[in-house]
Amino acid sequence: MSSTAAPAWTAYSFAVLKVVPHPHLAVGVPVGVLLHARTKDFLGIRLVTEPGRLAALLDVADLELLARYLEGIRAICEGVADAGPVALAPPSERFHWLTAPRSDVIQSGPVHAGLCMEPAEALDELFAVHVAAGA
Repeated sequence: MSSTAAPAWTAYSFAVLKVVPHPHLAVGVPVGVLLHARTKDFLGIRLVTEPGRLAALLDVADLELLARYLEGIRAICEGVADAGPVALAPPSERFHWLTAPRSDVIQSGPVHAGLCMEPAEALDELFAVHVAAGA
């Protein structure tokens, strides 16, 4: 009799990040995915930040400034100490802060739930489906 354990599924939450050049119109272009798996203590982000790729997706006046804002979001997600007080919060608080509704040029879509075996792989798959496919 074999006692191999069945693979463990992990619950996660994710949101697609989008750039909304004109917030009053509420039309956005996906540029990233944020994924949080609390039980694995995982918070990850995948973003388009290269100005050339952003230019192919968006008609924005200052692509370098947009890229810096996106890098700031990455720093908060990754808990970089000099990214400000939010970056020092626990992963679940950072996830909720980053996905909170706001009227800004960079916005989070709704938070969705899923199951995966490996959160980093799920993040890559979600990025491929929701962002890279449109790039």
